[in-house]
Amino acid sequence: MKKNFAFSFLATLLFNFFLFLPAAIQAQNGNELGKKKAIRWYNGNEWLNGLKVTPHKSIDKIEFAKEYHSHQMWWDKAFAFMKNTNLSGLKLGDHPIVGEDVFARVTEGPLKRLDSSKWEAHKNFHDIHYVISGKEKIGIGPLSSATIVVPYNSTRDISFYEGKGKYYIAEPGTFFIAFPKDIHRPGLEVNGKETEKKLVIKIRRGT
Repeated sequence: MKKNFAFSFLATLLFNFFLFLPAAIQAQNGNELGKKKAIRWYNGNEWLNGLKVTPHKSIDKIEFAKEYHSHQMWWDKAFAFMKNTNLSGLKLGDHPIVGEDVFARVTEGPLKRLDSSKWEAHKNFHDIHYVISGKEKIGIGPLSSATIVVPYNSTRDISFYEGKGKYYIAEPGTFFIAFPKDIHRPGLEVNGKETEKKLVIKIRRGT
């Protein structure tokens, strides 16, 4: 009796394995094809709509493709603002682009020392970081491996972390994107006491 039961159980297990294996392989292949398609689309740069600046290599192409197609109009408006605006002449402060869903924030001033800054992340907005004049060091890393040190502030849409990431030099002509799945550490000194003028465009996260 026990042998029959064991044989029946094993037969059922093998049947289900081979029944669902093709579907699992197809789903995996579909995901890989989807990723490849997203990367080809991203590398085509049509989404820049003629904006003559370079997206930094650190940008997560898959994540951007997903978020861009979730709210294409918002991203198009953001890039059009960068393309059609005299950024050097922008006044400091916030500039609405699409109501409260997309807006530009312009700052100017000294950069921070690494030891006086923290990693940060946002829940509701993506950040496009673009240095108008000067240069800064900016860090990008994974939120998944970071440890929160200052709880989330819903008014400012920000929380602070201890974490690890890679650092890059941000200069005019190249922009960075920090997604809610990232921690980032912007506005850091490169060679000592420096100042910069910077644009950050906040784009609401898709739902």
